[in-house]
Amino acid sequence: MKHYNVGIIGATGMVGQRFATLLENHPWFTVTVLAASPRSKGKTYEEAAGSRWAMTTPMPESMKKMVLMDATADIKEIASKVDFVFCAVDMKKDEIKALEEAYAKAECPVVSNNSAHRFTDDVPMVVPEINPEHIEIIKAQRERLGTKKGFIAVKSNCSIQSYVPALEPLRKFGITKVLACTYQAISGAGKTFETWPEMVDNLIPYIGGEEEKSEQEPLKVWGRIEGNKIVKASSPAITTQCLRVPVSNGHTAAVFVSFDKKPSKEEILKCWKEFSGVPQELELPHAPKQFLNYFEENDRPQAKLDRDLEGGMAVSIGRLREDTQYDYKFVCLSHNTLRGAAGGAVLLAELLAAKGYFD
Repeated sequence: MKHYNVGIIGATGMVGQRFATLLENHPWFTVTVLAASPRSKGKTYEEAAGSRWAMTTPMPESMKKMVLMDATADIKEIASKVDFVFCAVDMKKDEIKALEEAYAKAECPVVSNNSAHRFTDDVPMVVPEINPEHIEIIKAQRERLGTKKGFIAVKSNCSIQSYVPALEPLRKFGITKVLACTYQAISGAGKTFETWPEMVDNLIPYIGGEEEKSEQEPLKVWGRIEGNKIVKASSPAITTQCLRVPVSNGHTAAVFVSFDKKPSKEEILKCWKEFSGVPQELELPHAPKQFLNYFEENDRPQAKLDRDLEGGMAVSIGRLREDTQYDYKFVCLSHNTLRGAAGGAVLLAELLAAKGYFD
């Protein structure tokens, strides 16, 4: 595999920090640029993020002395130094849209953790095991942007990564409706218990914008390319509630699902066990060998015990049983800053690299 130089835009934030740790010894990608807000420009990564370092692993030695660039003012210079960038900035949505398009138009591909472009018609929003074919829309996006190399690709919301992968292999039975209640870790808000002590012994039954994303994003992931845009799937009907809970990492979902053709419990378990996708076929560096993992124990999966399964890139499932209102119910768990955020974006970048989109 060819080697690529990459940048992290928004390097000082929590997801940017996670990108740094994931890319430290990556076999294909080498971080050559770190960028953040104007107030961080000219500082070393250690100076800019040191006191706010939120990862349990230390800051990569290779990045400590790297001097940060201005994510907005230095776009042309950054684009000249890298083959593509990961974007995880904390800005207003319209500002993020403009920033990411500016990088793309500077012929610098963007793999984004942000939500700003998730519903742009020709921007693929990809869970690599589920809809890898959506990257083919990049050709149409480049035509719109007038670029030869530049484009934007995004990963989906962290909350849907917990339950949509478990539903994917069951779609052949005709999923008609889904109810998902997600219990989301504080790192999803970029917080730790030190920075958000109000969350200790607390639960907040509202996360701004999260329920709309959780109900609509799966329909784009399950959609299809028609001409120069991705058309959302018309079904299933999805309703969600999203709660913030006092957990450091790991989003849990309680899922209820009904089908056109109700499968047996054994059929569902077989689907989960046998499911794999293009990342597994290509043996991408961050692809979990077993994507979906079912636990027989009644008290699993648990965030503290199971979120780091397969480097935090696998999905854990448990408590499958029949329901009185829906056909079945079960519980899912995924690591929200790994599979759900930076790790999912790195896996998407690996897919794009393997398919030649950065060349």
